[in-house]
Amino acid sequence: MSLASGKFAPMAKAPRNRTIAVDPEETNRYNRNLLHITSPVTKKDISGRTICQDISSVIPLLPARFVDLLIIDPPYNLTKSFRGNVFQERDKAAYKVWFESWFIPLLSILKPNASVYVCAEWRFSSIVEQILSEHLTIRNRITWEREKGRGANANWKNCSEDIWFATASNDYYFDVNAAKLKRRVLAPYRDSARKPKDWHQANGASYRLTHPSNLWTDITVPFWSMPENTDHPTQKPEKLLAKIILASSRKGDFVFDPFAGSGTTQVVAKKLGRAFCGVEIDNQYCLLAEKRLLLAEVDKTIQGFEDGVFYERNSGK
Repeated sequence: MSLASGKFAPMAKAPRNRTIAVDPEETNRYNRNLLHITSPVTKKDISGRTICQDISSVIPLLPARFVDLLIIDPPYNLTKSFRGNVFQERDKAAYKVWFESWFIPLLSILKPNASVYVCAEWRFSSIVEQILSEHLTIRNRITWEREKGRGANANWKNCSEDIWFATASNDYYFDVNAAKLKRRVLAPYRDSARKPKDWHQANGASYRLTHPSNLWTDITVPFWSMPENTDHPTQKPEKLLAKIILASSRKGDFVFDPFAGSGTTQVVAKKLGRAFCGVEIDNQYCLLAEKRLLLAEVDKTIQGFEDGVFYERNSGK
């Protein structure tokens, strides 16, 4: 791959490897879809689009108070390479300064009843909490099981991440029924007439719809045989974003992602009938987002979500 040209050719894949890649012909086509803004834009100008540039240069050009749901998955404070672009770990004070440099200006795009979700890893999650609490009302901290990677010999394996849920005011939207989880029931109760009590049977097993909690253990991290997988090193699962988008937005609401990566937020928003825009600095990841958005026009399925219900991991859905 040539970093200078921004073009890349996918390597030969195993037959069951469904990782999404962009070929040279697609590169030229998808590049024409990308936005680079240099003057103020309207909500209509950016709806359904991918903006390929640094979020700090974009914020001053965005309209005020147009976002219903802001989903932020910033670089964690870990030294990590994103296709050669290295985010360097810094001390807590410096990370806080960097975070606030774009987060505080970003607040101007929120509607008064907007919701905000911010992803974080455990070591610096407290800094995210501190910043959010100074500007928004924190509602909850979600912890989700990121069951991937090798174990640790001298410590507990790190396999969880946080997502902070906050709102711009006390007037916010939340649909608990849209995010219910269908769980297997090991000891199902029956009423006096021997009928199922708050559960049903399907395929020889007992199930119950349960209220969503702030502990998510039903998420599968994308891997090579999943059709949503890309080569982005920190790609979030579509199912995870679907929970957030369904619970905290209505159809037609505007979802904004300032660190879009390979476009998961945009793709899920599109599949679920929301307006959206993503900002991503890396050209290759923007191209992957554009390809995924095109694929979403013909395949609106989300792994682990079917008929309006989320299923437990490894339940066959």
